[in-house]
Amino acid sequence: MVSSRLPPKPDFDAIAKSAPSTADRRTQILALIGNLVSSWSNNESLFIYVLMILQRTSQESAALTFATLNTTRARLDLIQRLAKITIRDKSLDKALAKIIERFNESTAVRNEFNHCMYIVDASGQITHTQSMRIVQTKDSLQFGEMKPMDDARLKSMVKVTRDMARINREIWEFLPRLEEHLLSTEKRPS
Repeated sequence: MVSSRLPPKPDFDAIAKSAPSTADRRTQILALIGNLVSSWSNNESLFIYVLMILQRTSQESAALTFATLNTTRARLDLIQRLAKITIRDKSLDKALAKIIERFNESTAVRNEFNHCMYIVDASGQITHTQSMRIVQTKDSLQFGEMKPMDDARLKSMVKVTRDMARINREIWEFLPRLEEHLLSTEKRPS
């Protein structure tokens, strides 16, 4: 008989029976994940307005362009390229680059929680995440990193969500500056 390489099947009945005792912690973790994902999504969506201003087009056209590009990286690449040919103010260009850099850092965290397997113990408590990324070292390939869902990790999730809220405010403050800059460059004779 060939032994299976599969992990053992969870005891779903035991987990369901014990789950109410760990519901508060699980709810806290799921709420933090939800806050991360919704904050990130709101920030990504604000780049539609950056695109709108850079393309000097309507919100609908910018949204269409945005939606046609099917990855965040492609959307940000387009924004960065358009910025290179339209933004003449170095401080404004640096501000946009900094916003994108910080957004990309938050994307890594969002991806970590969107693309992982959640490991639960016998009581239904989420104890770890296992990344779905392949990690290549000098000598081997490993299937994803496993990280504990301990208090330190939960605190880091709160911190990242706060950072995302600051990024959101920064984008809102940046948009009128960008719009004003491009309007002023249109008025100048070539």
